[in-house]
Amino acid sequence: MLEPGVLTLAATPIGDPLDASVRLMRALGAADLIAAEDTRRLARLLRELEVETTGRVLSYHEHNEAERTGTLLEALGAGQRVLIVTDAGMPVVSDPGFRAVRAATDAGYRVSVIPGPSAVLTALAASGIAPDRFTFEGFPPRREGRRATALEPLVGEQRTMVFFESPRRTAATLASMAEVFGPDRRGAVARELTKTHEEIVRGTLAELAVWAQEGEVLGEVVLVVAGAEPVAVRAEDLVGQVLDRVEAGERLKSAAKEVARGHAGVGASELYDLALEKR
Repeated sequence: MLEPGVLTLAATPIGDPLDASVRLMRALGAADLIAAEDTRRLARLLRELEVETTGRVLSYHEHNEAERTGTLLEALGAGQRVLIVTDAGMPVVSDPGFRAVRAATDAGYRVSVIPGPSAVLTALAASGIAPDRFTFEGFPPRREGRRATALEPLVGEQRTMVFFESPRRTAATLASMAEVFGPDRRGAVARELTKTHEEIVRGTLAELAVWAQEGEVLGEVVLVVAGAEPVAVRAEDLVGQVLDRVEAGERLKSAAKEVARGHAGVGASELYDLALEKR
């Protein structure tokens, strides 16, 4: 149950309303104030879940988040049970809520989370791409030049990458990814997750770019891109780093050990012998 004077963030279904948790349904019915990204979508969710709420509903989205955060704090100060929900998934993650969390914690109020559906994890689990280490990169920039500039630093990222994207820009973004990351990099497009027309398309980035270009991409889209393959480093390529550390005053044995520590497959003794030869 919601607690008075506590700001609660609640994850909502990303598609199928049956994914709503019992905690979410109880929270919607008990809240004194519900801050909703879209009040019409909240009303529809309440109807689908057959939940009645007597609390005040306040629109809370990216365009009024700054000014209305104060209203949430006033409600918390009055001991009200305040709930934030967004259109789908978890508030704060590429959705409104971060300002409220920062303001509430700065003011000394407790923040609680009701977990639930996540488009990021759902797409990752179904993608067929390594899920053990991943990074969430949000929405790529809209403009082609800025998008390529934002993707460039991720070329060597070895973790699986997850992006959100608009269906209107999916084809262009996949084309940019194929160009920046390479056409043979593996990827997956997950759209309309948990909905009637859910679809997950897997392939190389080049194949996915063609697929998106030839057909009409509809619905909410999540892109999953495989990380870069580790680049094998030879001991010979690291000798310069060892000698630089020695020149800076470090003992040769210690320098070789420290450089080897950051490169799997390279031994400190091998580095030591090679550096000794080149001194």
